[in-house]
Amino acid sequence: MPLERDLFLRTLIRELAGVLEEIVGYNEAAGYISLVGKNIGDWANALYKEELGVSRLTLEQLAAVLVDFKARIQGEFTITELNESRIVLTNTACPFGDKVLNRSSMCMMTSNVFGLISSENLGYAKVVIEKSIAHGDGCCRVIIYLTSTAESEAAEGREYFRVD
Repeated sequence: MPLERDLFLRTLIRELAGVLEEIVGYNEAAGYISLVGKNIGDWANALYKEELGVSRLTLEQLAAVLVDFKARIQGEFTITELNESRIVLTNTACPFGDKVLNRSSMCMMTSNVFGLISSENLGYAKVVIEKSIAHGDGCCRVIIYLTSTAESEAAEGREYFRVD
């Protein structure tokens, strides 16, 4: 019998997201999940900065933190591009496993955690989820724009700003 805590919690989150999507609609469900993601982002940002002994992460530290965070919860993110204007990450394993399929509102956790940590440390972030396992793409491709450019303005995503 495959009933254990991890599977139970992933199924619980999937069902909560599904109920929200059915009752209040996708956009509202994504909004609620975004609030949870913001809180998780605040918590993770504080943990990593304390562990590293810094008040703000550098670009390189930030990229490493995002990958490490996801690895610790069984995601498989890798950095495919890293420069002053953007970080591009790919992922082949969602921390929610197959429970994320057809629950794209759950991607707001990634958007908000990445967006919050990035903006709090570098001032600005726009997170674009180009591909997602939730949509059936087989992988995720996440672009985190760190500056506002014509390319970032044209991309559909969520913007995050540092709160001083």
